[in-house]
Amino acid sequence: MQRLIVLPQLETPHTRIRLAEEADAAKLLRYRVENRAHLAPWEPLRETEYYTLEHCVKTIVGGYDNAMHDRGYPLVAFDHAEQAILATCNFANLVRGAFQACHLGYGVDARMQGKGLMREVLQVGIAWAFGELHLHRIMANYLPRNERSAKLLASLGFEREGYAKRYLQIAGVWEDHILTALIGPGG
Repeated sequence: MQRLIVLPQLETPHTRIRLAEEADAAKLLRYRVENRAHLAPWEPLRETEYYTLEHCVKTIVGGYDNAMHDRGYPLVAFDHAEQAILATCNFANLVRGAFQACHLGYGVDARMQGKGLMREVLQVGIAWAFGELHLHRIMANYLPRNERSAKLLASLGFEREGYAKRYLQIAGVWEDHILTALIGPGG
């Protein structure tokens, strides 16, 4: 069955959430550069190319292609004037069929940390994913030392499902992760 792809245009009290467009590449680059040190402990090592305008355009085009093929939805949360990126919310690795699930990744601008913005963005994004995408399960994994993510995911209803040793390479080191999931309404 062919799915009708509906690209999100979401709003929260502080953000507008959508897929980035090529015209947003400079904003994505600014977000990456300004948050490089802040996000480095939680992400894979990044090549120098990652912090270029060309790579940002490539990322945006690839994200749009993923959405068009229902493989993933890399959402970006802008301020209401859409002048700056405040957070990212990525529904990745979508699997259809009997699974109807994806992985959730997210990040927030260092200046917005501790203000409830990431929770605000994720609440709306998750509701969209369960509603428009008809997902059954959203999985989110975090480093055991990432207390902010642990509290955030728990507050959103994610339940711990396991502990994976040397699960992902983060900042150049194979790191253990706590595995969590949220089951959609009616699931």
